[in-house]
Amino acid sequence: IIVTQRKAYVAVCLCWILSFLSGFVPMMGWNNYASVGITNSSDIICNFTAVIPMDYMVYFNFFGCVVVPLSIMILLYLEILRVIRKQLNRRAEATCDANKYYQKELKLVKSLALVFFLFLICWLPIHIINCITLFGPTRNIPKLVLYVGILLSHVNSAVNPMIYAFRIKTFRHTMIQITRRCIFRKFSEPTTPHPSSTPDKPIKTDRKALK
Repeated sequence: IIVTQRKAYVAVCLCWILSFLSGFVPMMGWNNYASVGITNSSDIICNFTAVIPMDYMVYFNFFGCVVVPLSIMILLYLEILRVIRKQLNRRAEATCDANKYYQKELKLVKSLALVFFLFLICWLPIHIINCITLFGPTRNIPKLVLYVGILLSHVNSAVNPMIYAFRIKTFRHTMIQITRRCIFRKFSEPTTPHPSSTPDKPIKTDRKALK
């Protein structure tokens, strides 16, 4: 499959559209609105677990939106690694440029695999907690454990740019250039003096007229 700029735009747009539609699933009826017993709109309490059912979080969010895509990603990563290793084993037949190309591709795949591994580390705890809450004999999850799981799921968004910066050379150079431009632009902007801050011109007096 040849990846073009147009195909990349289409893939990104489809991902955003699917994410947007999946976020509206609870608003379409998969919620606890009927069981909450709200009589007045002013009685609504902003409690996530009281409004969003746990079967939605497990069956739809975890099994449908996490397990299935992750399984596909694992298969794709294994296939990519298999192809790259197969090409690297032919170094005797390949040219020097081809060898460098596959080494670069292998490094990129390792970086993406690291992102994938950290995604599992950050998101699996909260999903495991949700599964225990839905299927387990006891639903009393300690608040500290729950808060740690929620915190890890948010930390994942901050970890990915760091991995890209340290592992992918092009991304690191681009980020450094953007940072330098922002800093230099901030300090190199000419400061226009305020009208009130301009020194007053000395008043010339005619000594002959004063005499």
